[in-house]
Amino acid sequence: MSDTRKVFKKFNSFAAADEEDKRYYRALSPAQRINILLALIIQHQQPDEPTKGFARVYRVIKLA
Repeated sequence: MSDTRKVFKKFNSFAAADEEDKRYYRALSPAQRINILLALIIQHQQPDEPTKGFARVYRVIKLA
């Protein structure tokens, strides 16, 4: 990701924003998508916790 410009857009709905996100990521090459993934993984890793993974979300539902 050599382009460091930030672009801000205003949308009238969440659906329009989601569609624009999909369009953006579809336009990227597979290598660009992998670079984004690797950047997120590196950003998430802490130097003192190299084996800790992404936080998991669990939901407990009580059934009647």
